[in-house]
Amino acid sequence: MKVNREIRALRVRLITEDGEQLGVFTLQDALAKAQEKGLDLVEIAPTATPPVCKIIDYGKLRYQQTKREKLNKKASHQTKVKEIKLKPNIDKHDLDVKTRHAREFIEKGCKVKFTCMFRGREIVFADNGRQVLASIIQALEDVAQPESQPKMFGKSLMMLLVPSTKEKKIKEKKSVHESQSEEL
Repeated sequence: MKVNREIRALRVRLITEDGEQLGVFTLQDALAKAQEKGLDLVEIAPTATPPVCKIIDYGKLRYQQTKREKLNKKASHQTKVKEIKLKPNIDKHDLDVKTRHAREFIEKGCKVKFTCMFRGREIVFADNGRQVLASIIQALEDVAQPESQPKMFGKSLMMLLVPSTKEKKIKEKKSVHESQSEEL
């Protein structure tokens, strides 16, 4: 945004701080009107013909813009990706613990990336890793769904789980309530 003397147009369309259009003025006349009121001349629409300028307090405008940006940034939700690493020959109890941690992360709204790492000759038995990830998908199907199926990247098998949509949960609750009411 150009302010006061930074504006290079010869003629500008002038608007007051209330939004009232004053008309087309030369740049010097527009600057004089702004100085008369003790405010700044700010170019709002530089691509218009002639460019549109507004008489406002530039400091106040910048403050409001930064405040709006902070509020928008605060309102936007950033999803985090948590990673859980495991081996293809993981014990059942260890798998249960990792699944429980993944459930906690997903319930908080995070995405969970599972990485099944193969060492040495374990890569020959990649099906074992696929079975482990399939059991994780099955254990977490009530709260998460796979964003993509497990894929091999080098010596690792990776999969990303995302929280299930709220609509799906609502449908499940409705079906439970309907089945309960039919039993009565």
